[in-house]
Amino acid sequence: MKARRNYFLPVLILMFLVSQTLLLAQAGRGVGRLGGLVLDENDKPVVGARVIMTYIQDAGGGLKLETTTNKKGEWSFIGLGSGRWSIVVSAEGFAPVTQEVTVSQLEKNPRVIIKVQRARGGGMSIIEDQASLELLDQGNAFFNEGKYDTALAMYQQFYEINPSAYQILLNIGDCYREKKEYDRALEIYNQVIEKAKEDKSKGITMTAKAYAAIGLVYLNQDNLEEATKYFKLSVDTAPEDEVVAFNVGEIFFSNQRLDEAERYFKMAASIKSSWPDPYLKLGYVSLNKNDIPAAIEHFEKFLTLEPQDSPRVSVVQQILQAIKK
Repeated sequence: MKARRNYFLPVLILMFLVSQTLLLAQAGRGVGRLGGLVLDENDKPVVGARVIMTYIQDAGGGLKLETTTNKKGEWSFIGLGSGRWSIVVSAEGFAPVTQEVTVSQLEKNPRVIIKVQRARGGGMSIIEDQASLELLDQGNAFFNEGKYDTALAMYQQFYEINPSAYQILLNIGDCYREKKEYDRALEIYNQVIEKAKEDKSKGITMTAKAYAAIGLVYLNQDNLEEATKYFKLSVDTAPEDEVVAFNVGEIFFSNQRLDEAERYFKMAASIKSSWPDPYLKLGYVSLNKNDIPAAIEHFEKFLTLEPQDSPRVSVVQQILQAIKK
């Protein structure tokens, strides 16, 4: 029997080396482009939303860029370096949203759609004063630079000014987690769960996020049994939310827990079968497991769901061409 060849591994290694070189050389600057939309819970564009992108790196100052959405809710940035970036979206009357993305200079980046929800009752606060928003921005910037003590001080000051904005406790817990003060991190995440019980608007989502954060603490300690328990709790808390399942899959995938990542990406796909992203991730999981037939199946499914004008289509087509040879 002819041995199966790993066609894609050399390409992955080459791409990794090139991207790492670009990352170190550019320190956040480059030729990458990224754009997207800010929508409310009814899928209507949010005009004038503040969008801040901060380059994430282990140390040193991260490049920070800022813009506002146009009348169609659109935003865009150019001159981005390869690597991970943090996006923070804030708008008057809406709860702030933070999301991490990966930018490539070597291929077109998919459009990022960020949904925000109106702040209403149940412990949700509308943060409108500029001083509070500056504290939040500074805390995020320091966190992304790996300066967790400074970020922690900023987040705690923000919480003192805005005691009803309990969502910031997730950020505070994240600081303790990155400082490897795991017991304190767990204490903070459990505070989120308690406060979320009174939040009729986003309590379920916040509880699910807190459970996932607890799971990540245990995963960082190589306690897969406890991590899996809390990731399951996260998904069980919001069983109709495909994003929760997808995010758990992302955590496992970034930690090279491929079997677990595969499970949760499949769960996300089963919740919303028309969403192309889980199939794309399943394709990458299969590639990492050197299961070429499964990778082909998932990538081809992705192509049936992804809009044909999407830049991700050409990337996946090239991957398929390479692994079908």
